[in-house]
Amino acid sequence: MNMTPKEYNRYVARLAKKSPLGKDLLNSFLIGGLICVIGQLISNGLKAASLSEDAVKGLTSASMIFLGSFFTAVGVYDKLAKHGGAGTLVPITGFANSIVSPAMEFKSEGLVLGVGAKMFVIAGPVLVYGITASVLYGVIYYFIKVLGG
Repeated sequence: MNMTPKEYNRYVARLAKKSPLGKDLLNSFLIGGLICVIGQLISNGLKAASLSEDAVKGLTSASMIFLGSFFTAVGVYDKLAKHGGAGTLVPITGFANSIVSPAMEFKSEGLVLGVGAKMFVIAGPVLVYGITASVLYGVIYYFIKVLGG
């Protein structure tokens, strides 16, 4: 079957399923908003525990990254993203998902060549090193503050 590029584009356009834009936008808004509400609830709970503003910010971010990573690892986040679309990409959990997804996909290749290497492929070394450094810095800072008074 020989088609010109123009004929092929018309053929694809005719067969392509039309996207329900309104429904997709609503789902993105609702699921993205739900993720943000969960983050706000975590933040409010930490504030109610009388933690400092800096501790609340850091622990809320770390909690959301953990939840995004955990739900990606157990296969829930991808199902949520199927319905929520871009609503799952924008919050910090989408960032965690973008790092954990390729790592989980290649875990059968081992910890170094599978999980470690593929984590770097998608998110990029700058992001992984930046997160690792910030977590280590936060832990060290926390212990200095606790031990140093």
